[in-house]
Amino acid sequence: MNTRVVRKHGTVSILALVAAMASSPAFGAESADSEVAAAGSGRDDIVVTATNPEYRTPDTTALKLDAPLRDIPQTIDVIPSQVMRDQRALSLQDAVKNVAGIGMATGDGQRDQFVIRGNIAYGDLFIDGVRDDALYFRDLSNIERIEILKGPASVLYGRGSSGGLINRVPKKPGTEGGEIVLSYGSWDDKRGEIDLGHVFTDNDVAVRLTGAIERSDSYRDQGFLKREAIAPSVLFAPSERTRILLQADYLRDRRLTDNGIPAFQGRPVDVPASTYYGAANGRDVDFSQSEVWSTTATLDHEFSDTLRLHNAFRYYDYTLDRQNTIPNIVNEAARTVTLNRQSTDRAEHGWFNQLELSGTFSTGPLEHKLLLGFEAGRQSKYELRIDRANIATVDLFNPVLPVLPLAVSGNPSTNRTGVYKTLGFYAQDMIALGEHWKVLAGLRHDRFRQEVHQRIAGQPDLARTDTFWSPRIGLVWQPTPTQSYYASWNKSYQPSGETFALSVSSADIAPEKTINREIGAKFDLFDGKLSATISAFNLKRSDIKATDPVLLKVVPVGVQRTRGIELSAQLELSEGWQAIASYAYLDARITKSPALDSGVSIQGNRPTLTPVNSASFWLMRNFGDRFGLGGGANYVGDRQANLANTVVLPEYVTADAMAWARLGKFKAQLNIRNIFDRDYIVSAHGTVGNLNMPGAPRSVMFTLRYAID
Repeated sequence: MNTRVVRKHGTVSILALVAAMASSPAFGAESADSEVAAAGSGRDDIVVTATNPEYRTPDTTALKLDAPLRDIPQTIDVIPSQVMRDQRALSLQDAVKNVAGIGMATGDGQRDQFVIRGNIAYGDLFIDGVRDDALYFRDLSNIERIEILKGPASVLYGRGSSGGLINRVPKKPGTEGGEIVLSYGSWDDKRGEIDLGHVFTDNDVAVRLTGAIERSDSYRDQGFLKREAIAPSVLFAPSERTRILLQADYLRDRRLTDNGIPAFQGRPVDVPASTYYGAANGRDVDFSQSEVWSTTATLDHEFSDTLRLHNAFRYYDYTLDRQNTIPNIVNEAARTVTLNRQSTDRAEHGWFNQLELSGTFSTGPLEHKLLLGFEAGRQSKYELRIDRANIATVDLFNPVLPVLPLAVSGNPSTNRTGVYKTLGFYAQDMIALGEHWKVLAGLRHDRFRQEVHQRIAGQPDLARTDTFWSPRIGLVWQPTPTQSYYASWNKSYQPSGETFALSVSSADIAPEKTINREIGAKFDLFDGKLSATISAFNLKRSDIKATDPVLLKVVPVGVQRTRGIELSAQLELSEGWQAIASYAYLDARITKSPALDSGVSIQGNRPTLTPVNSASFWLMRNFGDRFGLGGGANYVGDRQANLANTVVLPEYVTADAMAWARLGKFKAQLNIRNIFDRDYIVSAHGTVGNLNMPGAPRSVMFTLRYAID
């Protein structure tokens, strides 16, 4: 712990109040690793204290109201920063593996993509509650914690979120000092990070700067990563009840566009994990380079102790240059695979504004926490793509790769701009009925306008407008302060396209609908040192678009059902023990569909990348402030790589470990992943069976942290 005492004459600084506001989930700006408070005994000192976040997180901002997790009738898993620090998680995939039941997708080798409760989450990524659906790999250097909402969440977040969503909460000003971090690991992985903060108590201003630079090779042939990230932010208080937060973020990421390995006889081909199926000069011609700029301005104002206003405006700009060579058609008799080549350019920008009014009041014996919100947004997404099939044929087990030019010749298959306009109104009320009962009710109305402006002659412009109501209702019974039982029902929608442009075949089809029914229990045991959640749910997604093989057109007739049980727990003992654990059982089926995949009916099949059983566990033991030891394991059951269910990704177990020691202001940390050097497939495309990503062999990373007062 680092503490700095600053003498200030006159009245206690407004910053003390502002920092308290910033730590309130009602303002969507909690900073779990800092607090600023006025010293007691009538003194005018301002004590700026930097503390370490821990494993147990009783509160969340996911509901956009000041409420503990135990009051929310929904499964919400939180990955705090301390877990990510201990595991040295450098990617969203590294962090999310702590939550069982989430399938990993390759995302075309260019973006973060997951499957939640059996449903692909293309655009269900958010930052501080604002949509962040650009197609890129995110960095965690500016992230305080990650919140995963299970089940539909359209009532607060709008379109999408059939199986759930992932919300990143960034680091914010309020800390004093910081740290410099250097890491070196297997495959020449070099990474440097900064996290610096300062509080100007004379001016009621706090600032923070985070950033990272990473250069790495890879266990995959031709693999590499070049990444830079920087995120400055400033918090100031023009009055006692007003707080303004300004944030900026820049990320540049260049890496091999890697889609993994093909399949042979129903399994990923048995080759070393390093085997690459692309160009021999892949570092030069098979790459994805993304650049993302964003700025966010947040205003919080307290009209009174019971009435608050929150307005967040975010603007972003995103570009992508993706060149890739991928395995396509496998000839099992000849034991060969053909390669395709593709060039894709994306350029998009957009903005969202959320205006929310929250308040607490009573009506007779009922206590209300009411949220009223309005969201508007506009996105413009340009895409240019050129495809060329069968550029080469290589041996399936010992590929001799071709040297290929950077340019992909041919006429564009895609050249268009999609425009997306969002307008939403929502209301949510958490009602306390006495000491033991709570009701959470919400309703949202959205108007979502999609337009496609074609730049290829003969292809028509398209447009459609959807309006949709998203309701939710939940009941919570809390017989004691340590027990909470709930039941909930909610509904969401997914428009045609949603994140991607409309097509001729889908432009006339109404949104898909998802209904989730859930019961669960949440416990705070051993004087609050152990928090646990167990839930059972039935999620049904209907009107899924599929191509009818008789009518030869897209029809909204598909139905997918996921039934499951999920458990999670967070432990934190004063003796230095900390743990996080998760288990999921998912019985997912495509219950109705006329669609065929490679001539095989998909009705009755399991959805892709959805294991029936999965679990994760991580345990730490800290010995004072001197040293610590930790380790854990991940189990993922077998998954289907394609809708026909003809390619299966085998189950696997991996184990990790870490150790750290502190010497003065230095903290040295050693992480070992996949200790037993298991072979496994970590992710796949999720649509076709020939793009399966081998997991990393055993790796080691050494990290040195230097604390700055």
